[in-house]
Amino acid sequence: NNRHTDAATEVHHKMQCNFSGTTLISVLPPVLVTQFLGGIIGNGIALWIFCSHLKPWKSSTVLLFNLSMADFLLNVALPFRASYYKSELKWMFGETFCNICLFMLAMNRSGSTFFLMAIAVDRYMRVVHPYHPINSLSILNATLGSMGIWVLTIVMNAHIFFLRHDQESYCESFMIDTKPHKNFTWHRFIFLFSFLLPLIVILYCTVCIVNHLRGRQLAQHAKIKRALYFITVVVTVFIVCFLPSNIAQLVIWIKTERLSNTLSPSLLCSDLENMTTVFYITISLTYLNSMLDPVVYFFSSAAFKNVLWKALHLPHSETAESAEKKTRETGSRSLSQL
Repeated sequence: NNRHTDAATEVHHKMQCNFSGTTLISVLPPVLVTQFLGGIIGNGIALWIFCSHLKPWKSSTVLLFNLSMADFLLNVALPFRASYYKSELKWMFGETFCNICLFMLAMNRSGSTFFLMAIAVDRYMRVVHPYHPINSLSILNATLGSMGIWVLTIVMNAHIFFLRHDQESYCESFMIDTKPHKNFTWHRFIFLFSFLLPLIVILYCTVCIVNHLRGRQLAQHAKIKRALYFITVVVTVFIVCFLPSNIAQLVIWIKTERLSNTLSPSLLCSDLENMTTVFYITISLTYLNSMLDPVVYFFSSAAFKNVLWKALHLPHSETAESAEKKTRETGSRSLSQL
């Protein structure tokens, strides 16, 4: 009986599975520390460029800046999560701060997906509908729109502040209940919704942009190539970071539904041990967006790229000013909006 408990799981009186997390204890601390360091460096450079060198801002710059701020929330919480796993799933900072950290992680997930969606829509409008008034959105209105996204993500994730953790040292927002109907919580709905809606919108924008440019036979133009690279990077970052954890969550739901009527709670939890380990590892992939988002900024504009090359003392083909001049000289509204 002791061997079974140590190797697999325990089930407490509320029929939730408490996992030993042996693999997570060894794998996640170095991964989270690496993501923290990469995110701090990448986003620190990005914020420096946004605030010191990209002036005047455009509406698209406002969206990119807010995406970087979403990553900042993650970087605040990551060291504490690394400490939690390093301490063998023992949270040492109190339940209130546990919920604050879980809230920041959830805000990063929702904020990142919604701002990536907004960035994709912004590029879609500039390429496919270059004469639409929204492309001339003022910085104030873009800021108000970004504030709206933040309010939405706060409202969707505010419930995390009221989580109760049955084990004093446990700090998790995703617990498996042996009764399937209790697994579909608001928290899990938001987890899926924050992925599926942006995924549909981003894929739609991508397909429309590609088809539009192919139809106009502009795919070889330098600025058009940059637009294609940019939207491809957005899609890649989104799928790499957020698809695996959502697939793992769905598999756990389906498996719990199928096995709950045939296995006892203790056996069910034991059977789900490996899948739950996979889920928590894929959750760590969502934190990777903090390291990959700077790639999005890099492809967002020639100005950002040239400032970075100059700061690193690397050769670059043209300055930000000449890039803007070249844009004006094209005489094409659809190109100048990119």
